[in-house]
Amino acid sequence: MNFKELNIIPPIMKALTQAGYTKATEIQHQTIPHILEGRDVIGCAQTGTGKTASFAIPILQLLDSSKHAPEGIRTLILTPTRELAVQIDENFKTYGTFLNLKHLAIFGGVPQGKQVAALNRGVDILIATPGRLLDLVSQGCVRLSHIEILVLDEADRMLDMGFVNDVKKILAKVPPKRQTLFFSATMPNDIRKFAQSILKKPKEISVTPVSSTAETVKQSVYFVEKNDKFDLLVHILGDQAINRSLVFARTKHGADKLVKNLIKSGIHAAAIHGNKSQNARQRALDDFKSSKIRVLIATDIAARGIDIDELPHVVNYELPNIPETYVHRIGRTGRAGYEGTAVSFCDREEKKELINIQKLIGFNMAVAIQ
Repeated sequence: MNFKELNIIPPIMKALTQAGYTKATEIQHQTIPHILEGRDVIGCAQTGTGKTASFAIPILQLLDSSKHAPEGIRTLILTPTRELAVQIDENFKTYGTFLNLKHLAIFGGVPQGKQVAALNRGVDILIATPGRLLDLVSQGCVRLSHIEILVLDEADRMLDMGFVNDVKKILAKVPPKRQTLFFSATMPNDIRKFAQSILKKPKEISVTPVSSTAETVKQSVYFVEKNDKFDLLVHILGDQAINRSLVFARTKHGADKLVKNLIKSGIHAAAIHGNKSQNARQRALDDFKSSKIRVLIATDIAARGIDIDELPHVVNYELPNIPETYVHRIGRTGRAGYEGTAVSFCDREEKKELINIQKLIGFNMAVAIQ
């Protein structure tokens, strides 16, 4: 569906056209009309399907068209990681270029001074990680009494990361009369129950089940002993046709160790995970996007903020113990119509994880030969 058919106001249409947007994705054309009608929405869609635009565009339109705009923060978007907060903020900047609405991302891991100064200048749309938001609320720097729209983005990851109590504290501080939007890449029963407990007669929209992987991604698995994984990775990365590769490690320590050993082998690499400072994480991501480094090593939580349309190659250095995580990992490639390659390393201790993954996606991956 074309964006013009969604009754988007001219300033936002102009911004979308300038950014090269023409057709709405499935999650966008299904959710935007309901949000514009003021309904609560539960949206379930895989990473890379355009979830952010599906709530950012109608929020901008609703706030811009409001005839009585109170002072204070009018929309609050909760998201689990700093990378996602920055990414969402950038999207609001893109779509709201021609609107007079102020937005801000706040997150931990950096001094709060600049964030507080920006809050004092006035903000319409606040994108926040739960911990930093509660810190600033307790200091009296943030007031949530004028919230009209509340968004929980990547809700499954946020609750998995242990933010459930923080989210409940925040829910107690926002007005009960509000529009609530709940977006998640997966929707297990406990997540759905939580969503239904905080939304009012929500419209539930689900596109591209989590069990499916994009047809544009070529998937294969190497059976390899744990001690031989690094040599295999170096061998694969020796193919200079692979200009960028995102490699998933299970732990922060493992990610750092991989980077150290890759650099020793002459391969430019960096890691992105929760123990890195915000500046270090953003610098690594920027260097990867601009191809200053060929290899980015990521843990699953940090990887939620990686949004690159033309990423050709993903490596599962270690298989995840949650099958749905595999789908999210390889969903980083083969996006926006581009083809991608995803290879997985499986040692003898990981065969159970491989069986569960293949059961979820509905087929056996091709076995690659070293």
